Amino acid sequence: MNVHQNVTILDHPVVARDLSILRDETTDIIGFRSAMSRIATILAYESLKDLPLRRTTIHTPIEATSGYHINTEIIVVPILRAGLTLVDAIMNFIPDAKIGHLGMYRDEKTHEPVDYYSNLPDEVSGGLVLVVDPMLATGGSADDAIGYLQKQGAKNIRFTSLISAPEGLKRITEKYPDVSIITAAVDEKLNDDAFIVPGLGDAGDRYFGTT
Repeated sequence: MNVHQNVTILDHPVVARDLSILRDETTDIIGFRSAMSRIATILAYESLKDLPLRRTTIHTPIEATSGYHINTEIIVVPILRAGLTLVDAIMNFIPDAKIGHLGMYRDEKTHEPVDYYSNLPDEVSGGLVLVVDPMLATGGSADDAIGYLQKQGAKNIRFTSLISAPEGLKRITEKYPDVSIITAAVDEKLNDDAFIVPGLGDAGDRYFGTT
């Protein structure tokens, strides 16, 4: 597929190594969580590029000099529950970030998201909203989340995923051309059960130790 100009795909040897760990069905929960944490940090770094800055004056032990504050609110919105795996990495960079939550589960017959919970901070309308979910498969959950956030007034949205399918990328870039997407990999396709191929299975189950 032709990758949309608003899609950033990580190109880093550590990412390639850790993606291999995550994909390997023999990786245990400790190895999976460790690799996820490392990739999440690189995804967070890339997702926080180009933030507006406000200049200020600070005093070093030697003299006064220029310093900077991030000049926007950062709101992280994980799509529950797998999105929680990417939140801590962003919080490490932005400790005062606000956290919203959108709860969705996938209907096993239609493969479409079903909403069951939402709780968003007031700042969602004025800040940078980072929607996070490890797997961008059909794009249904991302579509639902972005559409809901826009209805709540969000104007500046970025979507961060670990692995994306061409089908999901096409759906989101065509419907939301102003939403930037940051992902560690674009895989081959979706299978008949709407799982990403080759993928890594269910990211939430492998991370949280459920089936």
